[in-house]
Amino acid sequence: MEIRIFQALWGLEGSYAELMKRASEEKYAGIETPLPPIGEEEAFKELLQVNNLDYIAQIVTSQDHAASFVAQLERAAAFEPLLVVSHSAKDAMPIKDQIDFFKVALEVERHVGIPVGHETHRSRAMFTPWATAALLRELPDLRITADFSHWCCVTESMLEDYQDDLSLAAERTIHIHARIGHAEGPQIPHPAANEYDHERNAFKQWWGDILRQRSQNGATYATVTPEFGPPGYMPTLPFTRQPVADLREVNAWMANWFRETYSGKFLT
Repeated sequence: MEIRIFQALWGLEGSYAELMKRASEEKYAGIETPLPPIGEEEAFKELLQVNNLDYIAQIVTSQDHAASFVAQLERAAAFEPLLVVSHSAKDAMPIKDQIDFFKVALEVERHVGIPVGHETHRSRAMFTPWATAALLRELPDLRITADFSHWCCVTESMLEDYQDDLSLAAERTIHIHARIGHAEGPQIPHPAANEYDHERNAFKQWWGDILRQRSQNGATYATVTPEFGPPGYMPTLPFTRQPVADLREVNAWMANWFRETYSGKFLT
């Protein structure tokens, strides 16, 4: 099974032209980023084609979450993305309303014909292992984008008590956000740091479980986006707001580690 690494544009400086050219030169399979501004659609699509990059679109629902999802997914379809990552619904919504939302989302996904991975993200419906598991059991066709760094932060743990929920999540994951979190936050300063060996090894196991499931399910490839974030996520030095590590270098290290760790191990 091929592992396709995508570059997150989050936090990177430069125009679409500059960022896509560099992503292509650095041998990424594609980019992951929100939909471009209205009026820039054709230029965006042309840049993807010129640079031979696939696209993973990001959407974020708000207010009337179902209507917001429908409008954004239908707009995303025009870009022919490989898949869509959605920050879906809200954590405070009653479970019935969440289920109603995801029923609509699944219906529209089938109509549009583009896979959607609903992200396991703080403040969203899938903000905890148990909330996500409840939705996945209720809706067998629901699929996720696994960003387990959020679950570590929310549960203030390395998920030792949630093995059943993690197993179900691995079965339903169609995309990985490769960011390492810890019990006190969603992002360690640098994934190469030895003091975070325990966290890195935990994520190594979880990501391996996901890839193994993808391979066993007959997938010919798996998509992964290293998604360490800029200051706000990235720790900074006191009084300076200077990040403790270089964002581009951190994500490049994560991409190389992922390739070296897993490539060739999940062949169908």
